Amino acid sequence: MKKYLILLSLVVFVQLLQAQQSEIPTVTIKTLDGKNFSTTEISNDGKPVILSFWALWCKPCQKELDAFNELYDEWQEETGVKIYAVSIDDSRSTSRVMPFVNGKGWDFEVLIDANSDLKRAMNVNMIPHTFLIDGNGKIVAQHTSYFEGAELELYEKVKKLAGKK
Repeated sequence: MKKYLILLSLVVFVQLLQAQQSEIPTVTIKTLDGKNFSTTEISNDGKPVILSFWALWCKPCQKELDAFNELYDEWQEETGVKIYAVSIDDSRSTSRVMPFVNGKGWDFEVLIDANSDLKRAMNVNMIPHTFLIDGNGKIVAQHTSYFEGAELELYEKVKKLAGKK
C-alpha cells in the first residue's frame, strides 16, 4: 500500500511540474510545405495561443480540431486567439498530412513534428494534448483527451486571458 501511495504522489508531482512549465521550448519543426519553423515564432502579439498536438490516426484529435475550426473565426474576432496544430505523425506519413488538412479545411496553422522533438520537449505522452499560452508566451493551462464541449471550457480560459470575461 505504501508503494502505491508513493507512486501516486510521484505521478501528481510530475503532473504539477508539467503544469508549471513556463514556456514553449525552442525546437525547430516543419511547416506543411516543408520549411523550417522555430517554436520561437509561436506568438500572437500579446494575445493567447492554443497549441494542440494531434496525429492522423487519432480520432479524438480530429474531433477536437474540427470543433476548434468551427468556432475559430468567432474566437479570433472576440479574443484574437491563434491556434497552432502540431502533427506528430512520423516521416512515413507526413506526406498525408497536407491533403488531410486541406480536406478538413482547417483555418489555423498546422505544423509537423515528424521527429517528435517538440513532443518530447513538452512532455506530450498522450494526444490530443492541448496547451494554452498567454500573451507573454507562458504556458498557463493544458489538457489531454477530448470530449464534446471541452473546446468551450478551453475558450472560457482564453477569454479570461484576453480580458473578455
